[in-house]
Amino acid sequence: MKERLQELEHEALLKVEQAETVDELKNIRVEYLGKKGPITEVLRGMGKLPKEERPVIGQLANEVRERIADAIEEKQSRLEDEALEEQLKNEDIDVTLPGRPVQVGGPHLLTSIIEEIEDLFIGMGFEIKEGPEVETDYYNFEALNLPKGHPARDMQDTFYITEELLMRTHTSPVQARTMNAKNGKEPVKMICPGKVYRRDNDDATHSHQFTQIEGLLVDENVRMSDLKGVLQEFAAKMFGRERRIRLRPSFFPFTEPSVEMDISCKVCGGEGCSVCKGTGWIEILGAGMVHPNVLEMAGYDSEKYSGFAFGMGPERIAMLKHGIDDIRHFYTNDVRFLKQYHNA
Repeated sequence: MKERLQELEHEALLKVEQAETVDELKNIRVEYLGKKGPITEVLRGMGKLPKEERPVIGQLANEVRERIADAIEEKQSRLEDEALEEQLKNEDIDVTLPGRPVQVGGPHLLTSIIEEIEDLFIGMGFEIKEGPEVETDYYNFEALNLPKGHPARDMQDTFYITEELLMRTHTSPVQARTMNAKNGKEPVKMICPGKVYRRDNDDATHSHQFTQIEGLLVDENVRMSDLKGVLQEFAAKMFGRERRIRLRPSFFPFTEPSVEMDISCKVCGGEGCSVCKGTGWIEILGAGMVHPNVLEMAGYDSEKYSGFAFGMGPERIAMLKHGIDDIRHFYTNDVRFLKQYHNA
């Protein structure tokens, strides 16, 4: 058995020396060192040997395996070095060529608009607040003066998860949560940007998922004139000092009185054109004075505290500001569209 192992070693080392490719070496490794190789066959026959010879043959077999494996690795390393050297001889590399340009991305237009609005309101003393997108029925509706069965719930087609859990239809729940955290004892001055969800058919002006930024100010002696001043400053900084605003009566369950804000048309300057449908005005957001019921449910004394709230869609603001005609452009990830607004 000893002679057989020595014979296999000599035979394998000779083949290794004669091998000219890495693939040949791989075949030699499998042939001699694999589970079905001759060395393994020798070891399987060790049971027939006397006890005192088994350790000797076992040690010799391991040494033979190791020497064959070392020879294969050494020859493989030599062949790979020779192949690399040959490749370098045959290939010309011009190190003076300029590198390939790396395309650098930029913020999404919606991200830029949201950050611009955040900076604007931070400059006016507002805080940024966030809340869960999976919301309870209480905070999404009931705490905002929309009890179960209220007809105004139909205005917001809701994705319900259970009877009490849903995908939030607006960011107003963040306002309710923030007021609750104050226990009706501290003023609130905040905006809450985030994603919202409604069962809507996607088209040029609607999406089942979109973004909102809602604002809230609650304190003593807050008046409608304060709301108008904040919105006037927002419109001036976002669209230009030459833009005028107007407030029209409207209805929202959580504000009373409620208004919608229009800005003068950029295209015609308020004279009337096809963009503003001849009115000279373009609707941009909804607002109003916080309903006393909402204040009371959050623990505020509505005789002492008052407040205003507003809500806007960053998509609509971006569309008006940059002349974009289809809300779906924001979500289809067309790089040609996105590149136009890297520096917007």
